Amino acid sequence: MFIVAGAFVVLAFIGFIVMLMIQSHEEKPMFEMKTHFELSAEGQKGSEAFRLNGCTTCHRALRNGTNMGRTAELDGIGSRRTLQWIEAFLADPEKTYGAPTVDHGATPKRADYVAKIDAHTRHQIAVFLSELKSDPGSSTAEVPPDGRSEFIDSMVKTWAPADWKEKYHDVREKMPTADAYSQDAKETH
Repeated sequence: MFIVAGAFVVLAFIGFIVMLMIQSHEEKPMFEMKTHFELSAEGQKGSEAFRLNGCTTCHRALRNGTNMGRTAELDGIGSRRTLQWIEAFLADPEKTYGAPTVDHGATPKRADYVAKIDAHTRHQIAVFLSELKSDPGSSTAEVPPDGRSEFIDSMVKTWAPADWKEKYHDVREKMPTADAYSQDAKETH
């Protein structure tokens, strides 16, 4: 039994090394980047504070930190939440979220220390997070990709009830372009 398990571990390790070797020789990235950031000076300081305060123990941002799941992934959060919301969440998570949270909140929760970080540093961290934006169509974006998508159209045709078009509208029909969306997001912050 241990020999079989060991063989799987060895094969997985070899496969991982091969993938890294292939990835290092490719001109184009293996995984397309669907988020972007333009960090301000305050956002840069917030990025450093994010790492120094141990946030990467439970969260991932800019490909640094853990891979514990979607809620732990913070790339693109600036497209879903405003700077004010993020800052309020860091100060009083359960009040802002409107429900109990898993790790953020009062002691004995694991990330209880976040609310105790000085307000200036918390603000810098919030600025950093608010500057992590999603490209339309990415898994972390609230808006679909620009233009029509054969995949989305086929899924709607296959799974949406016949009267769906009468009750609901397709958000892609009256959706601003990616440039307009980015400009609108900048204006709300």
